[in-house]
Amino acid sequence: MPPLIAVRNLTKTYWLGEVTVTALAGVTVDIEHGSYLAIMGPSGSGKSTFMNLIGCLDRPTSGQYLLDGIPVESLDRDQLAEIRNQKIGFVFQNFNLLPRMSALENVKLPLLYKDTDTPDADELAQHALSLVGLAGRERSLPTQLSGGQQQRVAIARALINKPEILLADEPTGALDSRTSADIMDIVEELNRTQGITIIVVTHSDEVAARADRIIGFRDGLIVSDTPVNHPKGGGDARVAVLAPVGGTR
Repeated sequence: MPPLIAVRNLTKTYWLGEVTVTALAGVTVDIEHGSYLAIMGPSGSGKSTFMNLIGCLDRPTSGQYLLDGIPVESLDRDQLAEIRNQKIGFVFQNFNLLPRMSALENVKLPLLYKDTDTPDADELAQHALSLVGLAGRERSLPTQLSGGQQQRVAIARALINKPEILLADEPTGALDSRTSADIMDIVEELNRTQGITIIVVTHSDEVAARADRIIGFRDGLIVSDTPVNHPKGGGDARVAVLAPVGGTR
């Protein structure tokens, strides 16, 4: 099977007045179906630019990006939006929930951008919320939820269209360590039980250590690509759950 993501000599250059900034300087990498990948690097290393490109939120300056065999760089704006809606779920550090909408309404938002109506939207959203341990909190507003609970809503929203890929940009950056562990337990279980490809941008060694592969960026280039060997036979340090852990923080 060909890789889910195949990137060849990808570059991205920005022009800020008379200044040229090279965010990616020629990145080549394959990411297989069902991978769990962490991307690390200092600020300005190119990792977020890379995430934006593979998430179809931006276009490369040059190079090739094949997503499930589709040459993404040749797609128009509407086709990119369709790819994002059908194949990719996004989770961000600051949750990006609409404050006047309930948890259920926030989770349903991606369904509004589909070409066809979804008569079972409420049922799908309730199921997604149950997957992240928030059954019974469907009508809660973001202000009535803790940071951890808000991030669970954001994950449920990312899952509503059953994406092949979950892109998480510093998903635990605004959370305490115990809540961060709970959130990453959920992300890990989605990879293990549903086969969703997980790509996490993080500064946290603890978050990265849960992945099966860590890619390091510096100066717009990949400088390391390391598999992570986890203990076997019940000694795996990663604890996988798909339910509230010690409450729904």
